[in-house]
Amino acid sequence: MAAPAASADAPGPAPPHPVTEDGPERPEGKSETTCEDRSNAESLDRLLPPVGAGRSSRKRTTSQCKSEPPLLRTSKRTIYTAGRPPWYNEHGTQSKEAFAIGLGGGSASGKTTVARMIIEALDVPWVVLLSMDSFYKVLTRQQQEQAAHNNFNFDHPDAFDFDLIISTLKKLKQGKSVKVPIYDFTTHSRKKDWKTLYGANVIIFEGIMAFADKTLLELLDMKIFVDTDSDVRLVRRLRRDISERGRDIEGVIKQYNKFVKPAFDQYIQPTMRVADIVVPRGSGNTVAIDLIVQHVHSQLEERELSVRAALASAHQCHPLPQTLSVLKSTPQVRGMHTIIRDRETSRDEFIFYSKRLMRLLIEHALSFLPFQDCVVQTPQGQDYAGKCYAGKQITGVSILRAGETMEPALRAVCKDVRIGTILIQTNQLTGEPELHYLRLPKDISDDHVILMDCTVSTGAAAMMAVRVLLDHDVPEDKIFLLSLLMAEMGVHSVAYAFPRVRIITTAVDKRVNDLFRIIPGIGNFGDRYFGTDAAPDGSDDEDGGAAS
Repeated sequence: MAAPAASADAPGPAPPHPVTEDGPERPEGKSETTCEDRSNAESLDRLLPPVGAGRSSRKRTTSQCKSEPPLLRTSKRTIYTAGRPPWYNEHGTQSKEAFAIGLGGGSASGKTTVARMIIEALDVPWVVLLSMDSFYKVLTRQQQEQAAHNNFNFDHPDAFDFDLIISTLKKLKQGKSVKVPIYDFTTHSRKKDWKTLYGANVIIFEGIMAFADKTLLELLDMKIFVDTDSDVRLVRRLRRDISERGRDIEGVIKQYNKFVKPAFDQYIQPTMRVADIVVPRGSGNTVAIDLIVQHVHSQLEERELSVRAALASAHQCHPLPQTLSVLKSTPQVRGMHTIIRDRETSRDEFIFYSKRLMRLLIEHALSFLPFQDCVVQTPQGQDYAGKCYAGKQITGVSILRAGETMEPALRAVCKDVRIGTILIQTNQLTGEPELHYLRLPKDISDDHVILMDCTVSTGAAAMMAVRVLLDHDVPEDKIFLLSLLMAEMGVHSVAYAFPRVRIITTAVDKRVNDLFRIIPGIGNFGDRYFGTDAAPDGSDDEDGGAAS
C-alpha cells in the first residue's frame, strides 16, 4: 500500500519528526561531546538493565499513524490483506468511538517503547500514536530566552496546550481527520505545516502529563502508568543527554534536580492512582503488555459492525430518491450500454465505449455544480451575459481500482482538477468493505468533490468513501457520486445514509443476486477494462479492488 494513507493530506506513516518524549531539546551551547563525556556515557550503559538484544536506541517520538497493512503479491495482482473495517452503521453514522489508551509515566520511563510494543503486539492496522510532545505551547520571546539558558520548565502542565490536545483527541475518537502541530524544538514554536492523522481504530496517547487533566482523563478508555525505578530513569536521561546532546554530567543533573524530579514528585507520580494498570519495569514487563493487548483485542471485537448485510434488508421498497440523476437513455446511450454489457465484446471496444460513456457522464454531472451570472466582453466589443462556476475548486476522488478509469474523462473537461484516491476492498472472510489506503489533496473541505466508481451494487464501498470525505470535513451537499452502472439497492443505501449527496449514473439495474452482484449487470468492470482474470464467480466487485 502506498500510504495512508498518508500524501498531501493523507494519514500515511512518515519519518519520525525530531520530538522528544519528555520535552524539547535544550541546547547548552555545546556542539561536540568530549572524550571524557563519551567515556561517561559508555560507563552509564553498564548501569542500565538489559532491554533485549537487537533493540534499536531510543528515538524521539512523534504523533503518527500505523496504517500500512500487509501485502500479498501474486503474478497479476497486489492484494491488501488487512484494512480498516466499517466504523459506521447502515445509517452512515459512527456507532462506537475509537478505543483510546493513555500512557503516562515519568521522564525516560519507557512510555514510547511500551507504546510501540503494544502497537506491534496488536498487529492491527489503523493505529494512531498521539504524542504530547506535539502539543507544547508556543513560547513568548521571554520564555524562549529562558529556554535557551535552561531556565524554562518544560516538565510542567502549563507547558502543554491541553485545549488543543482535548479537541484533537475528541475528533480522533469520533473518526474524524485531525491536524496535529509539528513542534520545532530549535525555535520552540510550531511549524507552518501540520501533520494529518486519520483512521483511528485504536489511539495510543502518551506523555508525561497524560493524566494531568480531568477532561482528558474522561476521553481515555484505558489508562496505563509506566512505572520505572527513578535511578534507571536518571541513568537513561544522563546517557541520552551526554551521548546525543553533547552535555556534561553536571548540567544534566542540575536540570534534573531543578525541573524534572520536582515535576515528577508533584504532578506525575500522583496520577498513578487514576491508572487502570500500572506496568512496573516498563518495556521489560512483557506479561503486563500481553494482558493489555488481550483486553484491547476484546474491545475491538465488540466494536465490529456488519454493514453489507444490513444494507441488503434496509429501505429497499422505496421509490428512487430525488437526489438521483440518470443520464437520458437516448438511442446512442442505449447502444453503448448494449456494447459494454455484451460478454462477447472485445477489450478494445469495451474500453472505447466505456470512455465515451464516462465523458457523457462527467459532462452531465458538471451541470449540477453551482453557477452564477457573469458578464464578459466579446471580441466584437459586446457584452455577453453568461454563467461561471460559483465554487472554489473541483476535486475528483476515485475509488480504486475501477474508479481510476474515469479520471481521464474528468481531466479532459476540468482544467487543473485535483485528484485523490481511495482503496476499498472486500474482506473475503467477513464480506465487509475495508479501507486500505487514501490520498486526498490538501484543504479538500472547501471543494466540490466528484467521487467516482464504475459500478455500485450494495453501496457498501460508496458509503465508506463518502464517510471518509465527511470525516475530512467535506460538506455532504458538495459530494457528487458518479457511476456508470448502479443497482437500486446501492442507490437506496447511499441516499438513505447521506440524503444530500447527489447520485449521478448512466443506468440503474433493479436487482442484486444472493452474492450481491448487479443483475443483469456488466460483469467485473476492472477485469474487463484492465484485461485481468475474472473472479471465479464472475462477480461485479473487484477481487482485491473496490467492494461496491
